[in-house]
Order: sequence, then structure tokens, then C-alpha cells
Amino acid sequence: MFFYIAKGLWFVLQPSTLIALLIGYGSILIWTGWARWGRRFVTIGAILLLVAGLSPLGNALILPLEDRFPRANLDDPPPPTGFIILGGAEDRLVGAARGAPALNEAGERIVEAAMLVRRFPEAKIAFSGGDAGILYKTGSEAEGAETLLTALGVLRDRLILEAKSRDTYENAAFLKEELTRAGELAPGKRWLLITSAYHMPRAMGVFRKAGFAVEPWPVDYRTRGAADLTRPFDKVSEGLRRVDVAAREWVGLLAYWLRGRSDALFPAPQPVAVAGCDLAQPGASASESPPASPCRPNL
Repeated sequence: MFFYIAKGLWFVLQPSTLIALLIGYGSILIWTGWARWGRRFVTIGAILLLVAGLSPLGNALILPLEDRFPRANLDDPPPPTGFIILGGAEDRLVGAARGAPALNEAGERIVEAAMLVRRFPEAKIAFSGGDAGILYKTGSEAEGAETLLTALGVLRDRLILEAKSRDTYENAAFLKEELTRAGELAPGKRWLLITSAYHMPRAMGVFRKAGFAVEPWPVDYRTRGAADLTRPFDKVSEGLRRVDVAAREWVGLLAYWLRGRSDALFPAPQPVAVAGCDLAQPGASASESPPASPCRPNL
């Protein structure tokens, strides 16, 4: 139920829709006895349209999200057990109709994973994504991801597919169950989470709340960094979309925290835990410093 309520509310509350409704409603009022209010609504809507569509507002909203989690150090031992890809990189409606891969602007999620497993030949890829469509059902994203990843050279026996989840909360819950059944969450296993950089704070908070220890590997950056805080957009549609994407994440962070689905309102990087790990070298005294190499926590 939460999934459908969230979808419906966000359709109405996203900034681009609110601006359109404001201008549309004001335009109607202009032709009634409420013409003064109609002109006010249209004026406010037009100003918001220009600010959201052309100013760097979208970049300012998304930059703190993208900068929140740096990439994990893959040179630290042990080598990754596998890489988790969250769904959202495919347009299944178009792909199913055309019989061809249809990646959207988050396509780096899949491409990056295919590159990483070449670097780590023993690592697996766990994909989590079902059918999140409401008006149109197209089959799970896991089906499309399997086809694409195997075409990119990833062996089928290196894939673990979770095909029921529809949102980030279900990604963490269902994938944890899948990996547990597969025996891939034993002590010493190291999993990296691949998702869009702006989505990483919410994803990390959800996985932590689910008791699923993962390390961040953000992709799909939309900004260059602080330099884009002064860069206006040259298309109103692009600026509006950036504001919509960022606003959705900020609202999602609040909603997930209020619902108890995330471990923090704005999750942040945590130091490597050492619980359950013996960092002392054989024969070393208690006063000596631990070795330089990190010890991964047991799951």
C-alpha cells in the first residue's frame, strides 16, 4: 500500500506538476470572478518555472546528495564478494516493445557493474529490481538486466537475480533474503552497492536499517561538483527534471525516516567497524596499535 500511495502523492506533489497546476488553475480563474487571484497564481507559477528551469537550483539541491558518500576503496582487503545493482536503469516499457535494450540516464549502474566484475573475476553481481509499473506492466527489470549483462560477457552463474522488489525498501529486504538463501551473506563477505550518486544516501540508510552491511559505489553523477552551483541550464525542461529528481530524493529521505525504513534522516558515511574482528597481531601486546589493513565486520 505504501508503494501505491507514494507513487500517487509524488505524481501530484513533484515541483514540475505543482508549477503546471498553479499556472493552469490560475489561467482558469482569470476568466472568472477570481481574476485577481488567477493572475497571481499565473505570475507565481511563471516565476517558479523560470527559477526551477533555468537557474542552478536543481544542481544546488542534488549536489549534497551526490557528495554524501565517496566510493569505497577497492584496494582494501578482502576483495569484493560481489556488486549489488539497484533497478532503475532500464526503460522496460520501450525495451519490451522493441525487443532491444533500453537504458535510461542511469544506465551506468549496469555498465559499471560489468566493468567491475572484469576487474574482480571471482565477484558476483546481484541485481534487485521487479516491475514497478502501475498503469503498464512490462515484466521485472531483472529479466532485462540478465539479458544485458550476459550480452556484456558476464557469465550467468555469476548473477543473482531478485525480481520482486518495486522500491528501495523492498530492494534491501528481498535481496537480503535472496543472498541469505544463496549463502552469500556469511561472515567475511563484502558487498558493494551500485546506484545513482544522488540516491546513495537513501539506499545506504535503508540497507543499514535492514541489517545488510554494504559499501557505497555511486555512479550516474549529474553534476561536476561545486562548479555547477553557478551553472544555469540552457533548457527549461532539463532544469525542471533536475529539480524533480533532487526533490524526490529529499522527500524520500524524510518519508523513509518517518516510516522507520532508514537508519537516519540523512545517512552519512560511517567508519569501518571492527566489532567481531581481532586486529591484534600474534604476540602483540594490548598497548600496541592495530595493523594498518582494515578488518571488515561480520554480517
